[in-house]
Amino acid sequence: MVNLVEADVSTLVVGSIALDTVETPHGNATDALGGTAVFFSIAACNFTSVNVVGVVGEDFPERHIELLQGRGCNLDGLQRRPGRTFRWVGSYDQNMNVAHTLDTQLNVFESFHPELPLSYRRPRTLFLGNIDPELQLMVLEQCGAPTLTALDTMNFWIARKREALTDVIRHVDVVLVNEEEAREYAGVYPIHEAARYIRELGPHSVVIKRGEYGSVMFTDGGYVAIPAFPSEQVKDTTGAGDSFAGGFLGYLDRAEEVKADVLRRALAYGTVMASFTVEDFSIDGLSSVSERHIEERYERLRDITAIEPLQQSQRIPVQRGA
Repeated sequence: MVNLVEADVSTLVVGSIALDTVETPHGNATDALGGTAVFFSIAACNFTSVNVVGVVGEDFPERHIELLQGRGCNLDGLQRRPGRTFRWVGSYDQNMNVAHTLDTQLNVFESFHPELPLSYRRPRTLFLGNIDPELQLMVLEQCGAPTLTALDTMNFWIARKREALTDVIRHVDVVLVNEEEAREYAGVYPIHEAARYIRELGPHSVVIKRGEYGSVMFTDGGYVAIPAFPSEQVKDTTGAGDSFAGGFLGYLDRAEEVKADVLRRALAYGTVMASFTVEDFSIDGLSSVSERHIEERYERLRDITAIEPLQQSQRIPVQRGA
């Protein structure tokens, strides 16, 4: 159990801000607002205040700045540098769990060094988005002592900067990864063994994202599994994992303490926020979400996952062999 304490800011996110070009079987989008920090922030702002650290180029549209500020994001930590904004071009086939990267242009993101404003340096909750683990360590060094620290990563960093990534993992409370990344990092196939390997490095919780199959969480209190929300149409899964993290950590940030039942609810809220993201391109599925929409989906998810205890009359007798 973790007690949340007073801090200068609530939630701090450090991650990419991008212009994405995406094609799926359901349509396409060109130079659409994207990136870890964006999806995370728009999801988390439904629960708490969010402070963003990232970098954009001279070509980054002012309307996107206004949109983020309009959602309640503090952009004092946003750097605008000469050059072009980070761009990603990708496509999906019928298997929407797998993104095919067609082009990546790091542009100003290539020389990004996160610099935290003084007002950012005592966050209550810190999310280290999927960036170079050396930059994640740089952020940790600039922060005081966040009550709750979480990170996301990917196979690129697992393969190329494992030592630095391990160092970051030793300093965080929660690790969020997809199942293939967990297996690659731990060097074992069974998910529960991979999660145990990661937890033994220090984090109290490991959340493994499984795309259309939902997510699982391993904590001191045991194991929790939640299916994905049954969205009727999935148009674009870009940013779903970051939106999940925004809902998960945004809910935890507003809680008075982090304990087993709170973590379970946070997992459900993360699932709900990801469901809005996949139903449209870019942030369009998230941008018009209201508290009522979120609570309705939370209740529906709760109904889907509920199993009533058996009454004695409902028990099935065990048939033993002769």
